[in-house]
Amino acid sequence: MSVVTMPSARHRVKRRVLVGLAVMVWAGLSCAAGAASAPEPAGQASAASKKAPPAKPVKLIDINSASRAQLKTLPGIGDAEADKIIAGRPYLSKADLASKNVIPTGVYLSLKNQVIAIQKTPPKSKA
Repeated sequence: MSVVTMPSARHRVKRRVLVGLAVMVWAGLSCAAGAASAPEPAGQASAASKKAPPAKPVKLIDINSASRAQLKTLPGIGDAEADKIIAGRPYLSKADLASKNVIPTGVYLSLKNQVIAIQKTPPKSKA
């Protein structure tokens, strides 16, 4: 009959310290591996940046003044949606399209970077 003895408190502390150190070393090595890639020398562009065409500036469509035809060029906007947008004018912000349920939220998310809501300021009176 063998007697199994429990490890002493000192052995448990040593084991915990060693496991903690091992985890810290492993985490440090994995972080160092991610940071090991050196930046490219100046004057040498990567292959990915050579293939990408320059970004075209997007012409924003003003939802407060756009024609029905202009609104229909937006993704997810047909005749009915364009008519609802026109009927709900003026908008204080482009987010009003979704918050006032003029168009579904999914459609708004697909076109929000293509629209703007410009406010018409009334002329100042001479008083």
